[in-house]
Formats: sequence, C-alpha cells, structure tokens
Amino acid sequence: MGLPHRQTLTSIEAGSRSVSPEDLAKAADSLNVDIAVFTDPFRLVGEGRFSFRADGVPMDALRAFEDRAGQWVATSRTLQEQAGVSRSRLGRRLDLDRGSSYEDAHAAAEELRQEWQLGDVPATMLPAAIERELGAQVLFVEAPAGVSGAAVHLPGLLTILVNRREPTGRRNFDLAHELFHLLTWDSMPPDRVESREVPGKKGNRVEKLAENFAGALLMPADMVGPQWEQRRGVDLCDWLNFTASAFGVTSLALKWRLVVLGQLSKGRARGLDDSRLAGNGGLESRTTPLLFSRDFVARVYGAVEAGRLSLRKAMRLLGLYGPEFGALCREYGLDLSYEV
Repeated sequence: MGLPHRQTLTSIEAGSRSVSPEDLAKAADSLNVDIAVFTDPFRLVGEGRFSFRADGVPMDALRAFEDRAGQWVATSRTLQEQAGVSRSRLGRRLDLDRGSSYEDAHAAAEELRQEWQLGDVPATMLPAAIERELGAQVLFVEAPAGVSGAAVHLPGLLTILVNRREPTGRRNFDLAHELFHLLTWDSMPPDRVESREVPGKKGNRVEKLAENFAGALLMPADMVGPQWEQRRGVDLCDWLNFTASAFGVTSLALKWRLVVLGQLSKGRARGLDDSRLAGNGGLESRTTPLLFSRDFVARVYGAVEAGRLSLRKAMRLLGLYGPEFGALCREYGLDLSYEV
C-alpha cells in the first residue's frame, strides 16, 4: 500500500488514524476486492457466521445466497442504527453442551416454553417470541431449492432465515431447530452446512440435540400425552395427520415424538405407511408467509420515506422490482407516498 511505517497500518487497524480515499483504493487493489467492501454499510464483510440446513446445493449457489442474506442482515443493522435503535448484546443462552443428554434438551425446551409463554401450540407464537425475547429477527425468504433455513450469528443482531416455500410443518421445525443453534452457539457452534435430515445413531451430536429440542418445544409432552390417551379407536395415521396439523408440525415429526415419549414403539412406527402421512394426509396448511417480516419491511419502508435510503437501493437490497416492493409494503399495511 506504500505506507511509510508499519505503525501506520497498526493505527489504521486500531481505528486511531483516518483513512484517505487513496489509502482505500490501494487497499482494495492490494486485496483484490471491490472498494465497496470497505465503504458499503449494507454488506457483511468478515462479520457474522452462518449455519445452513441444506442438501444437494452447490457451494457457489450457497455462497451467493449467503452474500444476499448478508445484505439483508446488514441492511437491518444499518437502518436500526440510523433510527437510533440499540441492539441487544445480552440474550438468553441454554446451559447445554455436547455432553448433554436428549432429556436435558427436552427439559430446556419445556423451560423455554413456559418462560416465553408459548402456550398450547408453540409454533404459532414462536416467531414473535424469538424477536421479543432475544432481540433477534426471523425472516421468511426465497432460498435456493434444497435450503430449508439458516442461523446467522452476528453479535447484536441474531437472525433466523426460513425458506418460505417449505411446507408449514417443516418451516416451524426449522425455526425451532435454528433457535437451538442461536441459544447454544458459544458452547457448541454448528457446522456451516448441515443436512436437513439428521442421520440415526451416527449423526452429528449437536444436530440430534437440536432435533430433540425442536420436537419437545413444538410438541409439548403435557399436550401430546392427553390427546394420545383420547385417541381410542381412531386410525393411527388419521390421528397423526389431524394432530400434527393442529400443532403446526409434520405427521412424521409427531410420529417420532410419540416414540420419544414412549407412547409408540419403534417397530410400530417403522411399520406405518408413511405415504399416508405425506402433507399430513392433505391437511397441512398451504399458506406461504409474506416475504421477510413486518418489522424488517417497515424499517426499509421508513428509511425510503424519510429519504435515508433511495428506492433504487432498497429494491436492489431486497431483490424486488418497483411494483413488487410497493405491493409488499401494502401487504404489510404500509402505503408508499408515491407510485412505484
């Protein structure tokens, strides 16, 4: 970079020396990166760690999605800072590690359900509770086929990304699964890419703990147990489909939750015709959530209306055309002051 002394670079790194445009240009050239790496607040560069639930996704496609998702997270952070919103750096942690038992994960889920007052059907309350209790954000996004979701660990702004095109039951389970990772990141950070289906006995221990936590959180024992006892002569597959839909989970997830609770033997579970459980027997909700979240869209909308963010920049960050951005704002009850 042509700096006169090594101490000059040290001062720049420490933030005690200002950087001239010429210095930035030389740094970008030396590192073979675009100068926007240093100047664009709507990008994550060397910040945040991602953990994806994905299968069969080429790495270049996953990297491209990570870059796009990083823009969403950085956009939220920057707009919050512009609006004077302080970001929480506290947040709850689960006292679990790789040596914890599945029973420990179940107990942690039940404790969280009670503390966060998630009620009898936790899936319906969970997104809002995550944002309220952790100061995190839950974004429903367009993701490449094969990607169910991701956890983004950025100090001060934890984020869960959920593929909004996934079936309802899988979306809810992915959300609870990624919540586990955010709550245990320090003690057992997840791999960058994990399979959407956790293998059996030889599967990743952290992922298996996450699956057990998610199952216990979304299908509380004190709710599943009484309903099982009242089943009487109802066909098992029919009961699984109806009850799973009521809990907002898949029938397969409920089937294995019954095995964990000792209500159903592994042999009987394996003997069921799983084709009858597909799509919860046709009962699973087909609704697709709106893009991102209301809070996120409202922040972008507010910045555009206040002139802190250009409409063109907002559309590029969100990957939307003008009419699409306007329609999304209206769907969240936000009317732009001009036509797009």
